[in-house]
Amino acid sequence: MDQQAWNAPRVPADIPHGDMPGDKICIGEEHIRKAQVIYPLLRRELDALGGRRAVAAVCGGSGVGKSEIASVLAYFLNRDGIGAYVMSGDNYPRRIPRDNDAERLRVYRQGGLRGLVDRGLIAPEVSARLRQLWADERDADPAAAREYPWLSVYQQSGRRALTGYLGTPGETDFDEVSGILARFHQGEEAICLKRMGREPAELWYERVDFSQTQALIVEWTHGNSDFLEGVDIPILLNSTPEETLAHRRMRSRDGKTDSAFTAMVLDIEQKKLEAQAHKARIILSKQGELLSYADYRLLMAHE
Repeated sequence: MDQQAWNAPRVPADIPHGDMPGDKICIGEEHIRKAQVIYPLLRRELDALGGRRAVAAVCGGSGVGKSEIASVLAYFLNRDGIGAYVMSGDNYPRRIPRDNDAERLRVYRQGGLRGLVDRGLIAPEVSARLRQLWADERDADPAAAREYPWLSVYQQSGRRALTGYLGTPGETDFDEVSGILARFHQGEEAICLKRMGREPAELWYERVDFSQTQALIVEWTHGNSDFLEGVDIPILLNSTPEETLAHRRMRSRDGKTDSAFTAMVLDIEQKKLEAQAHKARIILSKQGELLSYADYRLLMAHE
């Protein structure tokens, strides 16, 4: 498809969205504009696959607009007679969001404590101060480390531990997602997909009809992960952690979006996305401009 010749259709307000229960989707002009830029390249990639079933992954930092842009891309495909379905990877963590948030914090704090132990910095006064920092939710705050120098060791060790958990099979069932993509590629007409809410009882599966679906669009932070198999067309939406945080506030994704710990999580996610970016077939800047990988690296070097 020629990008210059393509006339983008108007996007109705009520187009179908992804399958994450309770997700707040608010499609704006910016999302539509970015999808319009991506779509001709996506069509070109699909055409190059000879009409066989294909999986595209819209990935990027949490809150960057993956759900919205994936929904618009699916709308364009369906409108052009190419059956498309949007699947949310956020349905496949090993724990419900609340419990996973708690596990992330546990991993960070346990790693931090081990760092203090290994450096011989544990003392009664340190333990007492650390408990107060936990209560105040300031143990990940860089400003607190300037007040208590030993906290730098705790924060660095905790960050290393958290890096070893975020976006890994310990946090997410990549095998299940890869299995779904494999069954889709194999031509299965109906596949059971997981649904996960925010409470323990909000967990179920739905059988989805794929008999008329040629393109499966996975919208997911980890859609370009080395742990995931079966993605044909990774699409990277670039953003900074600060922009991601602002978007999360708007969508009310979490109750404590302003915490230093959340900022650390987003920064770790960003670095993992950067490490995986070389595999992306399409990269879009936060301004909505197409980037080569070389352009992307140059841009990130100046962020």
